[in-house]
Amino acid sequence: MNAGFSIRQMTMNDVEMAVNWAADEGWNPGLNDAGCFYHADPNGFFIGELSGEPVGCISAVSYDDSFGFIGFYIIRKELRGKWYGIELARRAMSYLGARNIGIDGVVGKIRNYEKFGFTLAHKNVRYAGRGGGSAPADLVELSTVPFGATVSYDAAIFPARRDGFLERWINQPGSASFGCVKDSQLKGYGVIRPCRTGFKIGPLFADSPDIAEKLFGALAGKVSPRIPVFLDVPATNPAALSLAHGHHMTPVFETGRMYNKEAPAVPMEKIFGVTSFELG
Repeated sequence: MNAGFSIRQMTMNDVEMAVNWAADEGWNPGLNDAGCFYHADPNGFFIGELSGEPVGCISAVSYDDSFGFIGFYIIRKELRGKWYGIELARRAMSYLGARNIGIDGVVGKIRNYEKFGFTLAHKNVRYAGRGGGSAPADLVELSTVPFGATVSYDAAIFPARRDGFLERWINQPGSASFGCVKDSQLKGYGVIRPCRTGFKIGPLFADSPDIAEKLFGALAGKVSPRIPVFLDVPATNPAALSLAHGHHMTPVFETGRMYNKEAPAVPMEKIFGVTSFELG
């Protein structure tokens, strides 16, 4: 390790600082992301310090014994290219051990991530649009759905159960969430949360494009037509791309979803909006 450089676990205050760094990078984090992210795995956030001064950070959230996700990979601009980032990446990988690890990497850095053993599974595209819409009568507030049903539905689409994270995510201040229930079964749900700029929708999971369309309209309808709304779409789901284009959204950013083992066997056709680029 470089002289004077050390790595320790983050405190909650450190995560708040990391979210501010993410905002400076143009990532447009959510207003409540720090708390939601940190409590997903309080032991999985690391900060690098040079002579006691914070210079970089990374998160390595362990969802269970088989799956984890790395994000919040930031090094202060003036110190990039000096191996501090490599040391942080090694600590994150070591923490997650033998788990299958996912990342959403900057497209221009994919070659670098490949050196750590990651393989590109697909690209995610951030789309930007505007608020406005309405909630169809056959949707319900997600708070009226038994939480266990939401967790079970989510776990059939996301690579792991994430009970603790979801409990905070769907109840965060300033957010809204809707579900589609048919024959007493949850068929889709979505969340919209306030960000530094506008609002982000994610996740947006649905059994069909029609259900996704209804959920999107209900979520976007919680926001004024003057306010920006963002949706992160997996490029391998044509129906999700069509939904974004149908609402006159425009692509503004791309990431590469990569895994160090194999792409999880999840139903990509049900993913119309990923939860976040930081936690998967």
